[in-house]
Amino acid sequence: MGWLLMLIYNAMCMVLFRVFKIPVTKVTLSTAILGGIFIIGTLLSLMNYNHPYSPFSREYFQTTPVIPSVKGRVISVDVSPNTPLKAGDVLFKIDPVPFQNKVNSLSAQLKSLAIDLERAKDLMRQKVGKQRDVDIMTAKVDDVQAKLDDAYYNLEKTVVKAESDGFVTQLFIHKGLYVVSTPLKPAMLFVQSDSFTYVAWFRQNSLLRLNTGSDAEIAFDAIPGVIFAAKVIGFVPVLAEGELQAKGNLYDSSSSITPGRVPVKIQITDPRFADYAGKIPGGSYAQTAVYSEHAHLVVFLRQLLIRMSSWMNYIFPFN
Repeated sequence: MGWLLMLIYNAMCMVLFRVFKIPVTKVTLSTAILGGIFIIGTLLSLMNYNHPYSPFSREYFQTTPVIPSVKGRVISVDVSPNTPLKAGDVLFKIDPVPFQNKVNSLSAQLKSLAIDLERAKDLMRQKVGKQRDVDIMTAKVDDVQAKLDDAYYNLEKTVVKAESDGFVTQLFIHKGLYVVSTPLKPAMLFVQSDSFTYVAWFRQNSLLRLNTGSDAEIAFDAIPGVIFAAKVIGFVPVLAEGELQAKGNLYDSSSSITPGRVPVKIQITDPRFADYAGKIPGGSYAQTAVYSEHAHLVVFLRQLLIRMSSWMNYIFPFN
């Protein structure tokens, strides 16, 4: 960051010494060097503290493993990869024949038991039957009815649908594939479209200047030369480096050595972003600068530096 200020200061010194004919002596040279160190150091200190910058920013999103409730052979795949879907859209279908047969079987049993139950009740009304027979038949009817409800549920689940808006990516499922209802074997991965968020990782000494609602700017490596206006919407109040879980081993000092960075949530407010959103893949890398209400005189330095970093992305993402 400081090399640009050093170049500008060196250019100013060359103008002073050559254009205005200031003699190069030990006093003038020492004054120029010490003055440059003091001026540049002060500007950088004010800028870095009051307008923090994070070279580590990323777009995060949530994924949901699609695990069918029933197992069976796939008879059709009704989605295409990376195509927007609405909640309730069909993803794929499982062969319903075994489940339909189960429904038919239980329906026949329930019909027969219902007839037996009515006969038992008729005998009770004629006072030639027993209440116990009625209770037994009632319990059997309720049991088969519950099994039938489960069978209908399983039959309905042979049509796997999207639970929310989003899209399926990296689609490897195909017709004829046998899928199972186990968490270790998801059929596909569903990306939730309303889960995308931007997180910038700042040093802990920036916390006093990271206020909710502060103006910010974000520059993506995928879009060189374009800076988007944004704002801070909050930060996560815990760090992964301080997490403790019950386990069979003692904790060592390795996790205590790394200070960790504060994850800060960023919301892009720039209306131009709608034109570029489709060109930024999920998980894209970015740089973020936050502008506090303090030391406004050096805001232009941070704005200039983040723009220079974005311009350098035309050549290579140096961050």
